Amino acid sequence: MLILSRKLDEKIQIGDDITITIIDIHGEQVKIGVEAPKSIKVFRQEVFEAIQKENKAAAVEQSNNQVGINAVSALSKLIKK
Repeated sequence: MLILSRKLDEKIQIGDDITITIIDIHGEQVKIGVEAPKSIKVFRQEVFEAIQKENKAAAVEQSNNQVGINAVSALSKLIKK
């Protein structure tokens, strides 16, 4: 992990396309601005983790539904025989 000290209105450049600016410092809270291309998604960590959790749950549900569909299809074929 790279640790940097920045003051108000100072910036951090990440690659060619991402700039982080220190917007405000109030006590222990720091407000930052992130400039990045629209193709790069920027989330707070807790929001990113929630999205990942929902995506995993949806994938498991879809997989379970597919298993159920396959079972019904197999039973239908057996019944037709």
